[in-house]
Amino acid sequence: MVTATGPARSEVSDPEPATGWTPTRALGRAVLLTGLLLVAGVLLGRVDLIVLAAPLALGTAYALRRRPVALPQVWISQDEEHLVEGGELTATVSVGNPDLVDYDVAVARARVSSWLRIERSTIGGATHLSDAASPADRPFVTGVPRDTAVDLTLQGRALRWGRHPIGPAGARVAAAQGLLVSRAVIAEPARVRVYPVTEPFEAVEAMPRAAGLVGAHHSRRPGEGGELAGVRVFAPGDRLRRIDWRVSLRARQLHVAATLSDRDAEVVVLLDVLAEAGRSGGVQGAASVLDTTVRAAAAIAEHYLYRGDRVALLEHGPAARRLRPATGRRQYLTVLEWLLDVRAESAPQQSYDHLFGPQLLSADALVVVLTPLLDERSAQMLAGLARSGRFVVAVDTLPADLPSPKDRGWAEVAYRLWRLDRDTMIDQLREHGVPVVRWAGAGSLDQVLRDVARLALAPRVGGR
Repeated sequence: MVTATGPARSEVSDPEPATGWTPTRALGRAVLLTGLLLVAGVLLGRVDLIVLAAPLALGTAYALRRRPVALPQVWISQDEEHLVEGGELTATVSVGNPDLVDYDVAVARARVSSWLRIERSTIGGATHLSDAASPADRPFVTGVPRDTAVDLTLQGRALRWGRHPIGPAGARVAAAQGLLVSRAVIAEPARVRVYPVTEPFEAVEAMPRAAGLVGAHHSRRPGEGGELAGVRVFAPGDRLRRIDWRVSLRARQLHVAATLSDRDAEVVVLLDVLAEAGRSGGVQGAASVLDTTVRAAAAIAEHYLYRGDRVALLEHGPAARRLRPATGRRQYLTVLEWLLDVRAESAPQQSYDHLFGPQLLSADALVVVLTPLLDERSAQMLAGLARSGRFVVAVDTLPADLPSPKDRGWAEVAYRLWRLDRDTMIDQLREHGVPVVRWAGAGSLDQVLRDVARLALAPRVGGR
């Protein structure tokens, strides 16, 4: 598709002088052949050789009568800046001609992330279909008239969450009937934000300690709410709409319905990024540890933010990133942006327990830890949180279908021993009061949250 040159963009290179143009081999051959024929004709006194050299000289001079001055412009644009895994992607690589002469041939090429599957490419009205992962990586050839731009449109799907580049894109053009060629002009890549798809997730209303002022969870404190706590005698300050007329007529004294106040809760989603396992296959393929962790975190945050709770995110790893607790749709969008930068980072054997002090984790918060339990420090962190009196739920993100080593010999035996050691670690965590459940989408945490809420409501026995 040929369009007028678009508005100025940061990726568009400014017109440059003709120093960016170099002669091609065709120009060298034309000059060399013309010179040889002229010299031979003069030395040998042959007019026919001079006659043969005349068309070559005139043709070369005619082609070079209007030399290009400005280099081509290249920029990358995209229709959708925010995508979800599996969503349709449309991007455009444009090659502009700001000069007053036509570009005879333009060769454009763009690199695309392997997680962006380009299925169709259109240039100059011609559509190319390909089953390759990145057909845009091959060169595309077209002509670019003066003061116009030619668009290479790439269409496909986003396969995995993250920030994926489209580009860099480059172009080289030939002008003056192929006698001059420009240097390569490169455009910086454009980043496409692909948000994780959120699996349907629901959880019970029971929360360990709902500590806010308003919300959807029932607390043990009397106040304005929807949970009936009983009927009591009318007292000064009670609202008239709370009067239970049936009981009042029977007892011949005013009685009011007492309710429990509704509170919001604070949920802290802690992501263990010390290790990665499994191979990611995208939105329709197998899920790695990071895939499960990011998608589960997005689903949990979406559920509790929709209910009006405060949600915070933390990383257990060298980066120690954190997102402060907040509520509302803005916090949900911030959570999605925060999750795009989650990376597995191997680090030296040092503890990160100091990152989860009282100033970061509220004593009343529900801490949901997404961990594959591949590092001993992760188990120590969970045990430390449980000993500090916080309500902790560990969600196992290790793929259930993690393949065993196919090598013969001791690899299979070592894999089985590692599995037994990991199962023992999980049993020890449960003995310390840390429930460990496998992520399974909707209803994954229902029974665990009921048990945690029941323990929170149980009376505590204090020693003397």
